[in-house]
Amino acid sequence: MAGAVLNAVNVRLNAQTIAFLLGHSSAVVVMVDQEYFPLAEEALKVWENNSKGKFKAPILIVIADKNCDPAPVQYALEKGAIEYEKFLETGDPDFPWKPPEDEWQTIALGYTSGTTASPKGVVLHHRGAYLMALSNAVIWSMQEGAVYLWTLPLFHCNGWCFAWTLAAICGTNICLRQVTAKAVYSAIAHLGVTHFSAAPVVLNTIVNAPKEETILPLPRLVHVSTAGASPPPPVLAAMSQRGFRVLHTYGLSETYGPSTLCTWKPEWDLLPPDVQARLHARQGVRYVGLEGLGVVSTKDMKPVPEDGKTIGEIVFRGNVVMKGYLKNPKANEDAFAGGWYHSGDLAVKHPDGYIEIKDRSKDIIISGGENISSVEVENILYLHPAILEVSVVARPDEQWGESPCAFVTLKADVKKTDQQQLAEDIMNFSRSKMPKYWVPKSVVFGPLPKTATGKIQKHLLRTKAKEMGPVKKSRL
Repeated sequence: MAGAVLNAVNVRLNAQTIAFLLGHSSAVVVMVDQEYFPLAEEALKVWENNSKGKFKAPILIVIADKNCDPAPVQYALEKGAIEYEKFLETGDPDFPWKPPEDEWQTIALGYTSGTTASPKGVVLHHRGAYLMALSNAVIWSMQEGAVYLWTLPLFHCNGWCFAWTLAAICGTNICLRQVTAKAVYSAIAHLGVTHFSAAPVVLNTIVNAPKEETILPLPRLVHVSTAGASPPPPVLAAMSQRGFRVLHTYGLSETYGPSTLCTWKPEWDLLPPDVQARLHARQGVRYVGLEGLGVVSTKDMKPVPEDGKTIGEIVFRGNVVMKGYLKNPKANEDAFAGGWYHSGDLAVKHPDGYIEIKDRSKDIIISGGENISSVEVENILYLHPAILEVSVVARPDEQWGESPCAFVTLKADVKKTDQQQLAEDIMNFSRSKMPKYWVPKSVVFGPLPKTATGKIQKHLLRTKAKEMGPVKKSRL
């Protein structure tokens, strides 16, 4: 109604990055929850110091929470901020607001990365947000009055447009300050939750929660939409066993969040659970609001055969694709080469038309001239009973050029004393489940580095694997 552009800022970023994003987007109003006021204050100081005398302070609004300590709000007011409810009182209830004159006007901006070298500020338009908001309700069969739990951050592609979906269907929003398995189970049991969305890392937390943090059986069927990374089939199977109905979707910030879905086929009901989970882990078919979805050759952009084997890049075209990256013409030129948006994700297309991601283009491991999908190796390793999280990357190899290296986080109840024995056990398990050249030649234990949005930072693991030096040539 104000004619402004919304930029939901990732609260897990540091002040320096936030300062850059505020400056790059020319922010004129900053609205901040009381918990994050110190972070916003520090970011504004950094922005001012970096602006070489051209800084114009934005309107600063603090949002109070009656359930929290009032001291931070008082501090914010002393620093010149306006309290949110007080700010609203200054408005005119009869203001004759106008809808956008053009549906291609910008509604939101969201950053996928905050580097000064190549800022990826994704610019989204009203038409796309409108279509995606309604597509969500259609695809998920969301009824009027659905109760939605926000385990998904609103700074993740504008909460995959669900804030607008819930407004359309008169739904209820339930917000969490901190996402824990205990909080999720509690909200389901006591607040009537019917739907929530989450990255696979959150689903992993839910299925591996200790008994005292769970409330099972569930009081009703709970619908879960997952995206953000390829979910391991064992995690999907475990969610189903607990009574959750999981909708597997796939998309990017550039496509308003999820824009493909793995539609469940009735004939899958007759298959064994492990086969069901493997099929369910595919990225599937396009959303109703997306016009074009393809898997094309990276050499000539021709569609790959629907054989489930030939790898190509996933490309998108249509109304639920971004306008472009803010102030970044070079990135736009690359992203829209050939008239399609290039995702950078490598996939195959199966005979039934379902697509399945095999890897990010930069994550493929090339060992002895053979391409190895790190995602497929990870999916098998997730079947090992001791593994909580795993990420597989290329490590230099004297004989093969590269070979898989597995970085593993163990489950809490696993004894971690003899790591050499555990590593050998994981490699033996791998030999029984995958081709010989896929088997990780090295296993490293410890927590996995993650981005502010919970995605595993493979580039850091690749660097670490490189620093470990090459795998020595076998003398056998």
